[in-house]
Amino acid sequence: MSNHEHGAVDHIVPLKMLVGTCAALLFLTAVTVWVAELDFNIMNIPSMNLIVALSVATVKVLIVSMIFMHLRWDRSFIGFIFVMSCILVFLFIGFALTDTSENLPNIIPGNTPDVQLKLDALEATAAQVAASPAESASQGDGADR
Repeated sequence: MSNHEHGAVDHIVPLKMLVGTCAALLFLTAVTVWVAELDFNIMNIPSMNLIVALSVATVKVLIVSMIFMHLRWDRSFIGFIFVMSCILVFLFIGFALTDTSENLPNIIPGNTPDVQLKLDALEATAAQVAASPAESASQGDGADR
């Protein structure tokens, strides 16, 4: 029979590291809230909010996975699997985003000139219909007197 213990702890994370991790995560959460309130449209960088927010979220994921999931102290193969899965997720999301940008005019109604012309014609017709009862009502009131 083998003589090994189940559930033995390989390492213990020091309290100082846990407090530092908590402080870093709280600071990055405050940065995320601060970035959400910033208006990058003034500087003509409208997508900067998304870029900064995703960068901060990526750093927070790395901190949580390295410290709380103990990837820092685990075998390197487990870290390799984690990094490869992140790369594949980014790759799949990138492919989906390129496909979405190609079909964007078909997804959003009113984004093509034909649809805009039809909307303008409908507005003109609605304005004529709205004006017609008002004119007939004003002519009818004058005829009764």
